[in-house]
Amino acid sequence: MNKTIADIAQMAGVSKSTVSRFLNGGSVSLDTKRKIEKVVKATGYVPNAFAQSLKAKRTNIIGTVVPRLDSFATSHTLMGIDEELRSQHYQMLISNTSQDVQREIEAIYELGRQKISGIILLAAQITDDHLTAIHDIGIPVLLVGQQHEQLHSLIHDDYRAGYDIGTYVLSQGHREIAYVGVTEKDVAVGVQRKEGFRQAVRDALPAESHTEDAMRAAGYDIRYYETGFKMSDARIAASAILDNFKPSLMVCATDNIALGVINAAYSRGIVIPSDLSVTGFGGYDITEVIHPALTTVQYPYMEAGRVAAQNIMRLVEHKSVEKVTVMNYSLIERESVDKR
Repeated sequence: MNKTIADIAQMAGVSKSTVSRFLNGGSVSLDTKRKIEKVVKATGYVPNAFAQSLKAKRTNIIGTVVPRLDSFATSHTLMGIDEELRSQHYQMLISNTSQDVQREIEAIYELGRQKISGIILLAAQITDDHLTAIHDIGIPVLLVGQQHEQLHSLIHDDYRAGYDIGTYVLSQGHREIAYVGVTEKDVAVGVQRKEGFRQAVRDALPAESHTEDAMRAAGYDIRYYETGFKMSDARIAASAILDNFKPSLMVCATDNIALGVINAAYSRGIVIPSDLSVTGFGGYDITEVIHPALTTVQYPYMEAGRVAAQNIMRLVEHKSVEKVTVMNYSLIERESVDKR
């Protein structure tokens, strides 16, 4: 049977309030601390973190609001957050919103009502309603994956990563390129990666060749498309693109999109990379084991989660944190890009 604080107090010969104070990090004598620790160890007692939070002035629970759970980026970020929080005796509470913006707003308010210490918010976009909710709950919030001037943010360097991918594929001789992106409502994935790539193309050409007609006259045919985040959506989009355009390479805004493109190519008898080269963003585990292995930008999602946890704990403890924390990345060159 699970032990209660009253049981622990009786076994240790101290009051319930003393046990509660000990569990919440309050001041107790060294002798009392040793007594309680001995009983806790002997009984395997695990305190109810949520119940503690209802009484404590400062809780040890951090809420995380995530758009989806079936995402490599999200799951690995959460693993990093959980690992770091546990090492510092914090607990993580997850609220999944299934990519519903209104549910994100509701989740912020709900977590605020549960008296948690802070929130790590993984959101595709930040609206005025988000900002109102964050202001209303009055607890620290850290935005992960996106940047907003009114919030502490942790981001991946999406613009520079897009630029590096662009520079790399151009250096391999590719000039007929389809960029397959996502909605611009997602600023990091839909805007920053694309704009970084677009700038790399501009920098590869003289200033007078930046118009579409001038680029084509210089031998460049670069077209931009949009799809959803799901592999199935990307497969359909890639089939439509290949019906009307024969690029030598497709730059995909995520690894999932790249996998959808590869699937569509194989269904048409298009060989990767000799007929069509493909790149992605993310660095998902599967991209290393498929054949050919995918050239991609690898983001340190677990490390980002650990840093996010460190930052939110600092905010909870009223310590200074940089307004924007930028994570690094690696461009991984594999077999999915051929020279032209």
